[in-house]
Amino acid sequence: MRIATLTLHPALDKSVDVERIVSERKLRCSMPRYDAGGGGINVSKGIRRLGGQSTAVFPVGGANGRRLLDLLMREDVLAAPVEVSGETRENFSVFETSTGQQFRFTLPGEPLSEIEAAACIDAVKRLQPEIVVASGSLPPGLPDDYYARVATMVRQMNAQLILDTSGEALQKALEVGVFMLKPNLGELSRLVGVERLEMNQVDDAAMSLIHSGKCEIVVVSLGPQGALLASKDGFVHVAAPVVDKRSTVGAGDSMVAGMVWALGQGKPPLEMVQIGVACGTAATMNAGTELFRVEDVWRLLEWIQTFGKRYRFTDFYA
Repeated sequence: MRIATLTLHPALDKSVDVERIVSERKLRCSMPRYDAGGGGINVSKGIRRLGGQSTAVFPVGGANGRRLLDLLMREDVLAAPVEVSGETRENFSVFETSTGQQFRFTLPGEPLSEIEAAACIDAVKRLQPEIVVASGSLPPGLPDDYYARVATMVRQMNAQLILDTSGEALQKALEVGVFMLKPNLGELSRLVGVERLEMNQVDDAAMSLIHSGKCEIVVVSLGPQGALLASKDGFVHVAAPVVDKRSTVGAGDSMVAGMVWALGQGKPPLEMVQIGVACGTAATMNAGTELFRVEDVWRLLEWIQTFGKRYRFTDFYA
């Protein structure tokens, strides 16, 4: 299937290791690692690692943008960049080796004009994809209804939209309707209009989105506990194996990448989510901004499909 990812707020991700963070001291860091970052870009990278292919659509500008494009080329990720006037932003993360803690510094991006944002939608249209993944936050300058416009465009193409964002932009997109949604617990709470959800309320909350017609599939990310899949056929919990966690950067995007790859391969919903959980869990095993390693994914997937089925949703939250 033809897959396109849309990233409105891409970033050049830089990560280093340091023994300990101490104020007002010169800290000796490791050589920096650079990665092309941003929700949809990470999804395209993950799909490529699994042997699939997608085209990443994103605005790009300046020296950071050129470096980001070069990194994608090295990973054999297809790109349809939209040239813009502003410099592509840079993010920075530090892994403290003595404690295992990670510190993430997210820099603001430059504003994106309406003309530049419209050019991104046009770039997606030209690809005529069957699946569109819109992932990540909106940059300054764009209205909250931008993803709603994307949802309208995808519907007109008779394609499937997978949306991974938050806040008002997510709410407005759901007024149009999407194919699949991947909220975390906090986002799901806001979508159903409550301050917080108890674990025994998650399934009902997810199913209410299905029954309202706002989406066909909801996959609730539960972090180290895995995920909850909800569809018209009901709901099921997919447990995640316990691993030695080094970083959560890119775990959510890795999960989406696994699910989209599986969807493109024609996998059924349960297996789709199992693969997504395996990818997301595998990503937490790597430091910095690196995504998952494929060999870890298949090993973890075997555990999920063999042992994960033994657990019920409530076993984790008794």
